[in-house]
Amino acid sequence: MSVAKRTSGWPAVRPEVVAEVVAGLSARLQKRLDGAAAKLAERPVTRSGDEWRVEVDEETAFVLHAPGAVVADAADVRCGCLLAPACVHRAAAVTLCPLAEETEEVTPTETASAPSEEAREPRDPQEAQPEAGPTPVEVAAARHLHRAGCAVLAAGVSGAGAVAQAELLRAAHRARLAGLYRPAAAAVAVVTRVRAARSGAPDHRLADLVAGLRELLDLTTALSTGCGPVAELRGTARQAYGEEGGLRLYGLFAEPVLTATHAGVVSWAVDAGGRLSTVAEVMPHGDAGAAAPQAVGAGNRTVRLGEALLSHREFSRAGLAVQGATRSAAGRLGAGASVRAVRAAGAAWTAEPVAALWAEPAAAQVARALAAESLPYEGRPAGSDLLFLDVTLLGPAPAGPGGAPRLLARCEGGADGADGGLVVGLCTGHEHPGLAFRANLALLATAPGLRLRVIGRLERSDRPELRLLAIGTPPEPSTAPEIPGLPSLAVPADRADRVNLGLERLQTADLQTTDLQTVDRSTAAPTDAVPGFPAGLPSEAPYGPPVHVLGRRVEQAVTTGRHALAPSAATAAADGSLLRAAGLVTAAELLDALRAAAADRHRDVFGRVVPDDHDAFAGSWLAAACYTEELAAALCAAAWAGEPAPDRHRGEV
Repeated sequence: MSVAKRTSGWPAVRPEVVAEVVAGLSARLQKRLDGAAAKLAERPVTRSGDEWRVEVDEETAFVLHAPGAVVADAADVRCGCLLAPACVHRAAAVTLCPLAEETEEVTPTETASAPSEEAREPRDPQEAQPEAGPTPVEVAAARHLHRAGCAVLAAGVSGAGAVAQAELLRAAHRARLAGLYRPAAAAVAVVTRVRAARSGAPDHRLADLVAGLRELLDLTTALSTGCGPVAELRGTARQAYGEEGGLRLYGLFAEPVLTATHAGVVSWAVDAGGRLSTVAEVMPHGDAGAAAPQAVGAGNRTVRLGEALLSHREFSRAGLAVQGATRSAAGRLGAGASVRAVRAAGAAWTAEPVAALWAEPAAAQVARALAAESLPYEGRPAGSDLLFLDVTLLGPAPAGPGGAPRLLARCEGGADGADGGLVVGLCTGHEHPGLAFRANLALLATAPGLRLRVIGRLERSDRPELRLLAIGTPPEPSTAPEIPGLPSLAVPADRADRVNLGLERLQTADLQTTDLQTVDRSTAAPTDAVPGFPAGLPSEAPYGPPVHVLGRRVEQAVTTGRHALAPSAATAAADGSLLRAAGLVTAAELLDALRAAAADRHRDVFGRVVPDDHDAFAGSWLAAACYTEELAAALCAAAWAGEPAPDRHRGEV
């Protein structure tokens, strides 16, 4: 028997289990659920094998049976009180557990039966039949999910308690049974983000919650009205893998994966044709405190692809020769029994075919990343949101939202030299302190003048901004002599001139100078003392059009609910005047419509608010959110294109 141990974490739970357990409560107990969950969160949790035990009081205890750290059935939540199984303890427990994420394991049978691209497309265009609309069952499930999403939006984070969350999960389970996999996944993501917001989790980002609600309402609206491509709106239960034959892969980098329930690593590679692929090693975790070490340790685990005997860290610098390869539309490599893979030589970032990733101008890369955001997540090409840039570090910048560290760098020109001189803000790839991102960015901030070849993920903003994932040695400049005293990247030979910033820590010795002169790396704005650099850091561009006036109200509705969008007439007039003065007439009209919908509440003869389905309010909010999203994407593209700031201050984009 395993020895019980104290743990600060709870096992994950399937969304349908939460919905079933909470639905079993009486109306009286549902009102007490949030308070019971808050009290239960303070109780110690002990784990023994696959069982988590909590002592509610001296006489009552309950047990969560979670094989693989996931509660998969309502019967696995057992309580010893007299009201069980319809007791508030069981519902409070599943409310505290993080929601289990969908994991995809490709079996040899599934891989072999995956249809090829040729089999999925009609051979003759005249044979293509028009796509049928959603079925009545799908429409009913979509409308149920839409109503639940509208209720969560109207309540806001502060009012969307465990009961509202469980209703959204119940609707998501119904949608999944009806074959609406994409809306169901969006609903589960919304609940996860609402929980993170209510608990003050460090990885909570309001922008992610707004995006999740926008996607959920957009999908359910389209399905309910029969608009749009139905197959794309439905999504798929699992990714289909097509046969690729022989592949020659060259490792690029590896990054840690860390979520509320899973931790691991994903390795990126490029084939001879320039297409990116991924191999992941992600497993559930039952303790949040051990999640970061699990993600870092996963970098040393063997790549599960054929007979390849190399770790993810090694693969990020080596290569693979694969026979019988299978790959999904999103670039994920299959690991079926028919796949054969052996270790091969890698390629430097400055050699082909890898170097071609850096040949594309930055503005074109950003356009590609923004275009991919409109695609379903499972259908986006691998690496569509990654940018490959050559930069020169300038120095630390003012901290971003929440005090996040940032670093300024000057982007060197692409193939046509159009991007030279563009100042880019570099941020950490992940904010968790247990990963190496923060420490590495802080060390890089002490090395102004350092030239790097970087890989990062686009951070959409009205300024050029990038989440830094990996760095490497850039090619030697063809012009301009080397300036003495500037630092250079000099990592050990076994790292192949590159560093996975989330898995490996940079050392001071890795940043060398070109002669005996040593640059003082302890100053806050060190570029003044570096030969060949102008005095002072470049000032950041001012904000663009005041679209934040509308964006604030969109976010305010999500955080505090429908009732918060009822400011004084003077405030509403001031907001409208500011938007119209900037030429954002559409934004002003959308904001007026949003406020009008929020205030449109019918009352009975006694003056009490008559409950409604919040559909009109959600429609106005969705229109404002989609407008804000499109304008933000346009401003981001304009910033990376190097358009002057005055051109971005007036007029709708």
